[in-house]
Amino acid sequence: MSRKREEMRRAILSCLEESSTDKLRQCLQDFHPADIAEVLPQASLGQQIRVLRVLDPDRAAQVIFELDHEKLPTLMECLGLQRTVDILNAMFTDDAADLLGDLPGDLRQRLLGLMEAQEARDLKDLLAYGRETAGGIMTTEYVAVQKNITAGQAIEVLREHAPEAETIYYVYVVDNENHLVGVLSLRELILADPGMLIEDIMRRKVISVNVSTDQEEVARLVAKYDLLAVPVVSDGGELLGIVTVDDILDVVEREATEDMMRMAATIDSEGEDPDTSPLKRALRRLPWLVGLLLGELVAGHVIEGFSETLGHITALAFFMTAIAGGTGNAATQSLTVVVRGIATGEVDPGQILKVIWKEAQVGVWVGAVCGLVVGILAFIWQDSTSLGLVVGGALALSIGVSTILGSLVPVIIHRLGVDPALASGPFITTLMDVSSMSIYFTLATIILLR
Repeated sequence: MSRKREEMRRAILSCLEESSTDKLRQCLQDFHPADIAEVLPQASLGQQIRVLRVLDPDRAAQVIFELDHEKLPTLMECLGLQRTVDILNAMFTDDAADLLGDLPGDLRQRLLGLMEAQEARDLKDLLAYGRETAGGIMTTEYVAVQKNITAGQAIEVLREHAPEAETIYYVYVVDNENHLVGVLSLRELILADPGMLIEDIMRRKVISVNVSTDQEEVARLVAKYDLLAVPVVSDGGELLGIVTVDDILDVVEREATEDMMRMAATIDSEGEDPDTSPLKRALRRLPWLVGLLLGELVAGHVIEGFSETLGHITALAFFMTAIAGGTGNAATQSLTVVVRGIATGEVDPGQILKVIWKEAQVGVWVGAVCGLVVGILAFIWQDSTSLGLVVGGALALSIGVSTILGSLVPVIIHRLGVDPALASGPFITTLMDVSSMSIYFTLATIILLR
């Protein structure tokens, strides 16, 4: 932790010691809600409740949304349901829906029952969508205007509704049946002649997503077109809400974390958070680890098949770990690049040959350099040109093969409908051990025992 962050942490904790409510409120007003949320878990439950009661609902909403959602039920029960409802009302609907979605069903229903009918209805509609779809992450607080009004009238609509909207960078245009027909930026609206009709200045080609579109696809669109928000429409083209860039950042972070944890086999195929129970975590990882052990037995069988070669040239054993480790590292690098590319849409699974060819070229260069270095070391150590050729050649070939397999395996797994982040890592590790040992001892047998 940096010195500045440590000083801020101490300052916030010092504020919590204030006995006067007014002094506590005044002490906290200069701190960002995210900083308060970062420090709050270090305080007692009583202090946490006190902070959330003295802050105005808007700031309290920002703080509570940043807290660990698993601990919120207890916090909300102690805070009081009515105060919790006030805080939820201060949130944008997408944030409130995310928070409610993480709460136990009975607590969620009690909170919804205390909210205003329209607000509760909006939240129930959002909660009905899949959590990883555009509908699940959209907000219903946006600005839309009719296409048949003037720019001047649209600005008046904006003044009236902007305070409740999450963002006003884009003004969406709808017809009488609320179908999305156009969009214009706030800049375009302000600079337009006040008497011009909206339909004459709007852009008719609108980048939008269906309510059931996967959140990763939404993130790709936002990144591709540099959008600050993207509209969400129904199957019939009705405007339902918007997904803002801050929600997209959350999606990117969450998906990246899930992919890393899947590659480590620490979460299941549904992307659920790891259970806090050590036993359940162990059971989740065991199938992959047992599978790897069985695969390594195959690699061991390969080595056993070349026991005669190993018996004649014991120096071969010294380089086994370098061969296996080097190829495994190279395969993992290619694997990471391709898995990330598939996740972000940068790698098209339909262009397999292009992906493999690019990684193969990388493998040739990396293999040649690594093979040359290790081959020279083997020659110097044993004063044997043949051993240098075996070790260097085997490493160069194995790395070349590993980069090809590292790029091919996740593409094939993706085509089979399996998440490549979940299955590629464990599979490629065993595959490379088997292939690298086969190449190594085959070369040794051909060159050293000819």
